[in-house]
Amino acid sequence: MLVHNWRAVLRRAWSVRLMALALIFIVLEPVINFVAGTWIPRNLYIQLAMSVASGLFAAAAIVARIVFQQQISGELNGKPPSER
Repeated sequence: MLVHNWRAVLRRAWSVRLMALALIFIVLEPVINFVAGTWIPRNLYIQLAMSVASGLFAAAAIVARIVFQQQISGELNGKPPSER
């Protein structure tokens, strides 16, 4: 079931933004490794950096998901208007 303000959550929630960044790094990782592999014989550090970046963004998204965000929750604290 979706939360009552799902549009606002998609636009303003830091957890969604951080997961989008993690997704970008996950998608770009094989592309950058392929391109870097043609120029640099050992691209272990590039591969490690991309993996660490995507992991950090995913971990930050988990933390951001449980942190109270006044801009989204407001006075309701995530509850629908009927439960005030």
